[in-house]
Amino acid sequence: MTMVSYPAALRRHAEQTPDRAALVCGERTLSYAELDRASNRLARSYAERGVDRGDFVTIALPNGPEFVLACFAAWKLGAVPQPISARLPEKERRAILEQAGPALVVGAADVAAEDWPGVRSGFTPEPCHGDAPLPDRTSPSRQALASGGSTGRPKLIVDALPAECDPTQPFYGNEPGSTVLVPGPLYHAAGFVNTSVTILLGGTVVLMERFDPARCLELIERHRVHWVAFVPTMLLRIWRLPEQERSRRDLSSLERVVSSGAPCPPWLMREWIGWLGPDRVFEAYGGTERIGGTLISGREWLAHPGSVGRPTGDRRIRILGADGRELPPGEIGDVFMMPPGGKGSTYRYVGAEARSTEDGWETLGDLGYVDAEGYLYLVDRRTDLIVTGGANVYPAEVEAALEAHPQVRSCAVIGLPDDEFGQRVHAIVEAEPSVVEAELRAHLAQHLVHYKAPRSFEFVDAPLRDEAGKVRRSALREARMPSEGR
Repeated sequence: MTMVSYPAALRRHAEQTPDRAALVCGERTLSYAELDRASNRLARSYAERGVDRGDFVTIALPNGPEFVLACFAAWKLGAVPQPISARLPEKERRAILEQAGPALVVGAADVAAEDWPGVRSGFTPEPCHGDAPLPDRTSPSRQALASGGSTGRPKLIVDALPAECDPTQPFYGNEPGSTVLVPGPLYHAAGFVNTSVTILLGGTVVLMERFDPARCLELIERHRVHWVAFVPTMLLRIWRLPEQERSRRDLSSLERVVSSGAPCPPWLMREWIGWLGPDRVFEAYGGTERIGGTLISGREWLAHPGSVGRPTGDRRIRILGADGRELPPGEIGDVFMMPPGGKGSTYRYVGAEARSTEDGWETLGDLGYVDAEGYLYLVDRRTDLIVTGGANVYPAEVEAALEAHPQVRSCAVIGLPDDEFGQRVHAIVEAEPSVVEAELRAHLAQHLVHYKAPRSFEFVDAPLRDEAGKVRRSALREARMPSEGR
């Protein structure tokens, strides 16, 4: 294996396949030669503003070529891209910037002007900055992604590996030269990693500015996409398209469709396997921290329905009880993981501490169990567990049952204080206007035992999950708590 820096990998492809499309987004296409030259100019402009090796460069831009150029400009200086959502409220954005202390903020100049150097969205390098190659540098970290986690307090997850790769070797199913659709936000781990890896392997990224289910299928057909990763919300929205619209698209180029980011409801996974076939549909589990990860094919899933798979590579998983004891197959506990290189080999936090055992096993806060063959099943996050009348209710299970109703677009289930039961199950639902509470209750009666059914419903008009398919139940719960309970 020959490892080279990210900038050297890009330059290699720019020299060998200069006219190949590196990035397609909307009506704009960037060839490898154009991406290499333009990021050289941008890097020189960033350097003039003080960016150097090891510095964070916060990128607050929407999906598009400008985002990708900013990343490669940072890597060419040996700096670390630190992406955040361009839509973050000022307070939350500032909290992340205070953790990062970036040398430059790209795209959020209104905030950056106060305490951090910044350039606005649409910035172009000055004419004096040439596009000739720069001295080769390797960033000490591939990226530093921001996360609010279950608590809502921002932290940075700084990757422990330097920004280098072998541009000739596959990466978790992404083959060199593949065409990959990226339907989600680039500030999220899946979108960021899939985009950067595809370009580093000499492939073509088809990047969506924003997810749209019908447009997604159109792009797969038009560009003969080989590989795509979706979050379950996207899978649901595609499945809810009229059958005629889904079936008229030629998806035969697809080799791998991966569901990740949240557990996929079993009924939805089964539908996708039936549609595309068991050898093209996969589900993956892991975190930005890369302390562990699992993968399961559709064929395996049919034998282990509901599982997210077994650990990949030399990663390890243990299920621990509240007393720290390892639990046998079938018993629910905290999912603890260990990467091949041991604790601290994959990431470091800025602004948070890892939850770990004395011997270095870490957890992301998920609850689950393994079966006798070592397949992992997730039930929910510990912080979201609802205890009502002494019984445990896992919100993800209730949400999956609600979203099986054909007129429910999205939902979130939380626990609210209750004088009689301690907590009551409360459902927040985005649905078609014609849906009424009685209809949902009748639907849930066919899917859930009575104590898991929501005792109260709330209907909203806006989606409850963000662009990355995440729902922050802690924030929803906080907003609905009585003032004396906050």
